[in-house]
Amino acid sequence: MSNFAAVANPAVVKRFAVIGHPVAHSLSPRIHAAFGKQTGIALQYTAIDAEPAQFDARLAEFAAEGGIGANVTLPHKARAAALCTVLTERARRAGAVNTLIRTATGWEGDNTDGVGLVRDLTERHGLDLRERRTLLLGAGGAARGVAPALLDAGIGDLFIINRTPERADALADSLGQPGRIHPRYFSDVSSIGTFDLIVNATSATRVAGLPQLPVALAGPRTAAVDLSYGEVAIPFLAWARAAGAHDCVDGLGMLVEQAAESFLSWHHVRPETDGVYAEIRAHNDALVTAD
Repeated sequence: MSNFAAVANPAVVKRFAVIGHPVAHSLSPRIHAAFGKQTGIALQYTAIDAEPAQFDARLAEFAAEGGIGANVTLPHKARAAALCTVLTERARRAGAVNTLIRTATGWEGDNTDGVGLVRDLTERHGLDLRERRTLLLGAGGAARGVAPALLDAGIGDLFIINRTPERADALADSLGQPGRIHPRYFSDVSSIGTFDLIVNATSATRVAGLPQLPVALAGPRTAAVDLSYGEVAIPFLAWARAAGAHDCVDGLGMLVEQAAESFLSWHHVRPETDGVYAEIRAHNDALVTAD
C-alpha cells in the first residue's frame, strides 16, 4: 500500500461515480472516499442520478468531463453491459455490469457483485457454501450478477424464482448447467422444499412489498441473504427470522466487498474492508438502500 501511494501523483484527482436511479442515498461515495484515504490515492467519487432514458447521455457526459471509472446500480446494469466494447469473463457470464473502466476504445465492463457476495458470506460471516441447496429470488441484474459466483463457490442445486417466468428461464439457460439449475415460478414456491441458502435478489420490496413466502422454505441450517441493506432488507430478513433461519445477512458487507473489487480494478491496489464495514454498520439505523 505504501509503495503505491508513494508513486501516485497527489495533484492528479481521478474522477469516478456511481450511476443509478434512485441514487441519492448511495453509500458508494463514502466507501470509496474511505478507500482513497486509506491507500493515499486522490480521487473524486460522486453520485449521478439517471433515469433509464438518460443513462447513455449521462454516462457520455461523465466520460467527456474526465470520468475514468464508474459503478452502475439499479436499474442500469444490463444496459451498461450492452454499451461496453469489452466485457470481463464474469461480466459476460452475468450479462450485467456494475463496474465500468474507461479505456482508449470505450468502456470495459466488469461485475464485482458475485465475488463481493461470496467474500462477505465466506470470510466475514464464516459460511461454508459448498453443496447448499439454494433458492435465488429474482432474475434481474442483481441475480445475474451473483448467480455465477455462487455456482463457482460450490453450491448444490440452484432454484431460480421470478415473477416473470420468461426471465427465470432466460437466466437458467444463460448459466448453462441444466442438470443443476432449475427455473421455477412463484406459484411453485410452496412445493419446492427447504433450502440451505436463500438469496433475495428482487427489488420488489422497493415498490410492492415482499412476495408471500412459506416458512417451510427455511430450516435450522438455512442462511437467508438479502442483497439489499437498510430499511429495504427488513421485510425479507424479518420473514427469515420468523421462519427459523440460522443466519440472516443483509447486503451491506457485499456492498463494501464489491466496492473493494472495483477499487482494485481502477487503482491496482486492494483496500482493507473490515474497518470501513464496521464504521458504516455502526450507523445502520440511518441506512437507506440505493446500491
